[in-house]
Amino acid sequence: MKIRDAKISDAKAIYSLINFYAEQDKMLFRSLADIYENLRSFTVAESDGKIVGCCALQIIWSDLAEIKSLAVDETNTGKGIGSGLVAAALKQARQLGVSKVFALTLNAGFFKTMRFKTVKTDALPMKVWSDCAKCPKQQCCDETAVIKNLGRRKR
Repeated sequence: MKIRDAKISDAKAIYSLINFYAEQDKMLFRSLADIYENLRSFTVAESDGKIVGCCALQIIWSDLAEIKSLAVDETNTGKGIGSGLVAAALKQARQLGVSKVFALTLNAGFFKTMRFKTVKTDALPMKVWSDCAKCPKQQCCDETAVIKNLGRRKR
């Protein structure tokens, strides 16, 4: 398995992965146009020439980034692909000088294995909630906020 930055040719596979889980109410839908527009924020996992996972890192502010759209092909779960994608996102955040990374998730246990801590959602800035305004679950959110402190920012 290879973890790498996404390419234009990966957009449709990313779209399929994300929306497979969105149809199960496990993550937000993303349009193909949105994926193309934000393609540079995506990392993918490739196995035998097939995209088997994806993850995006969105910069929110000078010290804060969000892990979004983490999805692994259901036939490849439990193989460390999700952990590899999150590790790549954390590495990218460190290289950019971001000191904290958070995620909103239905699987906080997964992130806790990677040393994320649970936080109250109101501890995150309002800028974070731009996606929440579009979410059909905004009044009864079932996601957990998790955050990881990466330490001092590089200058």
